[in-house]
Amino acid sequence: MSDLEIPTYQTIAVVSDGAVDWLTFNRPDRLNALNDRMVHELCDYFTRRQRDHACRVIVMQGAGSAFCAGLDLKSRADFGALDADVDAADSRRASLSGLVMLMRSCPQPIVALVHGPACGGGFILALAADIRIGGESVRMNVAFVKLGLSGCELGTSYFLPRMVGLSVARELLMTGRFIGAARALATGLVSEIAPDSDLKAAADRMVADLLQTSPAGLRKTKETMELTLRSDDLQSVMKLEEHTQMLCLQGPDFAEAIAAFSEKRPPHFSTSR
Repeated sequence: MSDLEIPTYQTIAVVSDGAVDWLTFNRPDRLNALNDRMVHELCDYFTRRQRDHACRVIVMQGAGSAFCAGLDLKSRADFGALDADVDAADSRRASLSGLVMLMRSCPQPIVALVHGPACGGGFILALAADIRIGGESVRMNVAFVKLGLSGCELGTSYFLPRMVGLSVARELLMTGRFIGAARALATGLVSEIAPDSDLKAAADRMVADLLQTSPAGLRKTKETMELTLRSDDLQSVMKLEEHTQMLCLQGPDFAEAIAAFSEKRPPHFSTSR
């Protein structure tokens, strides 16, 4: 099987619709909680998408009444007692850390449709997406601190301060408080809120806007933003942006975009680059 071909998974469902993948966490009876197989399958999926330029956008959602309720602590065959097997816990943490890094390094922007519980590991998956659209039922929290662990786990202390500011991030990380739809929108944790029944329509609108951009330009935007987040030096950031723009100028997408603008028509970009 080619790395780009998507197999049939047991815990997630992937439907390809043209240039868009709809990725669904598919354990609704367990509120889409993460077990070892689900983490493995998600890692496999995002690994296969690393070099796939035909897929331009990934929409990530949960089946049933939840986005993802976090680690499946009741699946003892998968996870066991958290305090009894340090080696197994380290292995799971490495797998989840690897999943987060795969999501951030894949060239496609990831749009997360977050409804119902998004707790612990599920909250991390939402944070690791590029764009979050919340359902009115959404309830997100950092569950780790409620389990006698640090709230700083799997990138929470990296993502949250950059999204909501230090004060709100500290509150959420230190208390494990839930944040609902209205406050998530007010703090910038989500881009918009929609009724749960309208999340698909909200995603369609977002995807349509993303697909109006050039394939190379969209990929380079995600890549450049990842790199600039690591730097506090404005001059270095501007040099990186200039280098990226020069690469885009040398490709055919810029000429096509200018021609389309002049001719008052939609641009026709190739996805093969």
